[in-house]
Amino acid sequence: MDIAIDTSKSRYHVDKNGYYGRFGGAYIPEMLYPNVEELQEQYMKVLSDPGFQEEFTDLLKNYVGRPSPLYYAKRLSAKYGAKIYLKREDLNHTGAHKVNNTIGQILLAKRLGKSRIIAETGAGQHGVATATVCALMGMECVVYMGEIDIERQAPNVARMKMLGATVVPATSGSKTLKDATNEAIRDWINNPVDTHYILGTAAGPHPYPDMVARFQSVISEEIKKQLLEQEGRENPDYLVACIGGGSNAAGTYFHYLDVPEVKIIAVEAGGKGINSGFSAASTKLGKIGIIHASKTLLMQTDDGQIVEPHSISAGLDYPGIGPMHAHLYETGRGTFLDATDDEALAAGYELSLLEGIIPAMESAHALAKLKDLDLKPEDVVVLCLSGRGDKDLNTYITNMKK
Repeated sequence: MDIAIDTSKSRYHVDKNGYYGRFGGAYIPEMLYPNVEELQEQYMKVLSDPGFQEEFTDLLKNYVGRPSPLYYAKRLSAKYGAKIYLKREDLNHTGAHKVNNTIGQILLAKRLGKSRIIAETGAGQHGVATATVCALMGMECVVYMGEIDIERQAPNVARMKMLGATVVPATSGSKTLKDATNEAIRDWINNPVDTHYILGTAAGPHPYPDMVARFQSVISEEIKKQLLEQEGRENPDYLVACIGGGSNAAGTYFHYLDVPEVKIIAVEAGGKGINSGFSAASTKLGKIGIIHASKTLLMQTDDGQIVEPHSISAGLDYPGIGPMHAHLYETGRGTFLDATDDEALAAGYELSLLEGIIPAMESAHALAKLKDLDLKPEDVVVLCLSGRGDKDLNTYITNMKK
């Protein structure tokens, strides 16, 4: 796969200065300049190296289990009146799309001479994927996770510890993903020489949004080949993915950003409702600001204080979105919808009963908006099923209506 593909002529990919339109950049403290500048200077050189690409591709195939299936969901299709395909990232080793990125980043870290890995995690899937590749490569692993998320994602915490990772609770703020990311950045500032930060989503300072999107672009590369085999064409009518920071979405959209006939649908976490005060719908509620060293759309007060997000999904419980997605929203290239907690729960139950697949709560948000699309029988819809729902069983069962 060509993760070093030239995107310089694209309207929607990152530019040479690290921006998507007016979003992106690297707003970093002085202590992080050496780390971030090293990444900016080296990442495309490393990704372009045939030896790196060969090792990355081999691990995706023989360790992760790629390509992930593109599954035609017959009963779901019959219900919504279109041809609906699920890109089965839930079938990857570790149970989500996150491992595509952690494989790439740990290979990069090795080539940069790093010996220690840190990461943040919300739903725990990125933490598990990071702990997995650290065990594979014999590297120290520290994962920061919000105290609340540690409680609601206990199975993934146990998996991380089983894999040898140290899980550090973030006890400030909302005690969720935002705060875990803050703690990871503090660690990186204090350990700039030997440590690489495997950021889990398409956010943060340049080059992370582009780098993560490239490692995840295996998703859209496979979709093109698989759709050609199954439908006789590479392009779907709709691409649907959930959006928190947006790594699964970035990978799903990557090879289609400059194909205008493909409609891009992004689904954010509406929480208890847009106007409830308990939401994480950044495009509806946010304005331009800086979070975690990147300029993007951010939920904040008039004086710039971050508004605490809410979502039943730990992986979408974030007050901003990645800069690529902010640009897709502002330019109108992407259509951004929001699904409430209740809608996501209902969609998760529905897929379980119709197709025998229990989706991650994050993916359930994307599924929840199929009902809001103006679908025709001949339309081909590809929805990224970003993760499996094992980690969310307690949430599903607790909220199951009697």
